[in-house]
Amino acid sequence: MITTRRSSESVQDIAAPRLHYGSRCICYRECFRTMRIHILQLIALPAVACIPLNAQETHAAVTTRIAGDTPAATEAKPAFVFGGVGYFHRWSQNDQHEFAPEGQEDLEKWSDMIAINTYPSAHDGDALAVPFAIFQQGVRTYNGRVVRTNSVPRTPDRPAEHFIAVVFERPNFIEVAFAHFKMVADVGCLIAYSHRIYGEKVGDQMNAWLKDNGPKMERTLMEWNDIPSPASLRELPRKEARPAKASPSKS
Repeated sequence: MITTRRSSESVQDIAAPRLHYGSRCICYRECFRTMRIHILQLIALPAVACIPLNAQETHAAVTTRIAGDTPAATEAKPAFVFGGVGYFHRWSQNDQHEFAPEGQEDLEKWSDMIAINTYPSAHDGDALAVPFAIFQQGVRTYNGRVVRTNSVPRTPDRPAEHFIAVVFERPNFIEVAFAHFKMVADVGCLIAYSHRIYGEKVGDQMNAWLKDNGPKMERTLMEWNDIPSPASLRELPRKEARPAKASPSKS
């Protein structure tokens, strides 16, 4: 049974539109004067802050196979299927990996994405509490809003797990992300599903999407077991670095 631990952050009645997720109603500002930041950039924060890079001896999952070792092979078929949709490898650097459906090759304008980050020094679920806490702080630092958090306590036969749902509103899009911190093949991992809707005033559209898909996507993510193993992720071809982002506004 999942024990729910909701965010203690108060919900302020600020500018419309209102976004609903589960039983929560969250209000967001019309726009943020910040850098172009999204959930995928936050994933790297815990790794930089507290997790060194090192090799791990892990086995590849039988039910999930990364498609080949070359870019051409990777494009030939999905790396995995999530929620009934095939996801292709788009980008990897260090311990961070990004995947998107067919037709969503542009990493600057996508609608759905799975990002996986591994923490090689996190060998149990309790150790994941550190990157989970850093992730939450990063969301607030970049003017996101924590909508919901869940924690699955440790049991004798199951490591502790953590879940967080967050929303970012930017002048030209709204992004919602669901992130699951769990152990995969004895290595700590963050698996994040993100969905974007582009436009200047798309609060109502995102509200409708969350109403129809929010609880379902959380459940799908928490129950997803066909996750690529850390060993198979290390075999993915590395892509060139992302373009530099604009600096945050100080005004």
